[in-house]
Amino acid sequence: MTEPIFTDWRPELAEDWGRAPLCARHRLDRHPLFSFEALAALIEAYPRAHYALVHMGAQGGKREWREGELGGLTGAEVIEAIKAGRMWLNLRNISAVDARYRDVLDQIFEEVRRNVPGYTTHNRTSGLLISSPNAQVYYHCDLPGQSLWQIHGAKRVYVYPNRPPFLTPEQLETIALTEVEVNMAYDPAYDAHARVFEIGGGEMLHWPLNAPHRVENLECLNVSMTTEYWTEAIRRNQMVTMGNAILRTRLGLAPRSTATKGVRFWAKAALQAGVRRAGLLNAMRKAKRPIDFRLDPLRPGQIVDLARQPALLDAAE
Repeated sequence: MTEPIFTDWRPELAEDWGRAPLCARHRLDRHPLFSFEALAALIEAYPRAHYALVHMGAQGGKREWREGELGGLTGAEVIEAIKAGRMWLNLRNISAVDARYRDVLDQIFEEVRRNVPGYTTHNRTSGLLISSPNAQVYYHCDLPGQSLWQIHGAKRVYVYPNRPPFLTPEQLETIALTEVEVNMAYDPAYDAHARVFEIGGGEMLHWPLNAPHRVENLECLNVSMTTEYWTEAIRRNQMVTMGNAILRTRLGLAPRSTATKGVRFWAKAALQAGVRRAGLLNAMRKAKRPIDFRLDPLRPGQIVDLARQPALLDAAE
């Protein structure tokens, strides 16, 4: 029998799942697939179209994200560069790229299904994040259900209520249209209303749908995994959000209903489906960042500027 991934499942986790931020323990920090040796080998074999390497600029400087490439370094050299720099590497959709990680993802959600009655998920994906000491992920929210699994290192995570002023319908609609999550307005006063977690290897967080959050790495290299998924309820919420976004931005209306059943719901579902089929969303979405640096092989943590290349990426980060 396969050893469980969750190591301390408690009845209150089932009660809070999807309703409140929660923290649980897991064993992925001890799993062979997440050792630094395995991660180095994974980096070396990872398809270019499925990773994003982002540099955040100098500590204390302006908010800046640049996208780059690994530059032929070995996996171990990439990890050392991230450890010495100001960047993060996102190995996107790892569960589709490598079947071994798909098996881990499937086991996670099978354990959730057994422990949370009726919680059926689909279109599940996972990504692996390797990030520098003191790196941060800015205030944002995600459209699917999401969990954060800390594997190595430690970070501080702020989780905010998924209601105004922390998240407005207009903000959620903009994310649905543009697929850009990190342009949300943030007020430091929001922190008084946040649940704050400091998590280390072997701990995971799950929060309510669309709850805004931001992340601060502590002074150590961080490795974490994100898992995303959809349920029928989440899918219907997304259809309504997209329908309302189209009504607001394209027709100048001010929709208020977020009902996920009834005549209005089905009208919005048909509207957003028609817009998708017509390919009209592409014009509303911003181009991906160009590739404009590579890692410096001689100076770990430093980068070399490149002439800007078209982005190779076909998915949101």
